[in-house]
Amino acid sequence: MNDVVPETETSQEPVEAGETVEAGEAVEPEPGYDPAAPAPLNVPRVPTGNAEVDAQLARLGDADHLATDGHMEVYEDVHRGLRDALTALDARPGPPAPPPPYRTPSHQTPSHQSRS
Repeated sequence: MNDVVPETETSQEPVEAGETVEAGEAVEPEPGYDPAAPAPLNVPRVPTGNAEVDAQLARLGDADHLATDGHMEVYEDVHRGLRDALTALDARPGPPAPPPPYRTPSHQTPSHQSRS
């Protein structure tokens, strides 16, 4: 018994749009076009004026050159950085609180008793 499978001839001619491919034929994609390749989104990033926030927004550009499965790491890193920047705003001391208005302590208030 022979286990050899006879080879089928395949056409090396490109398949035109609208034509069907017969079973057993392989269609190779055009060279230079890779639909799965990372492509920049070119989303504009407007500076905020806060150096920490602007650095995090610039970090989002790193995701443009990564495959989709690498985006999560960048997004989580940026989220962490933005959260830290907001937390830092809460922790910064503000201007000193104004002193309370002057009040005379109750034990030193003049009494309105009449002298006799």
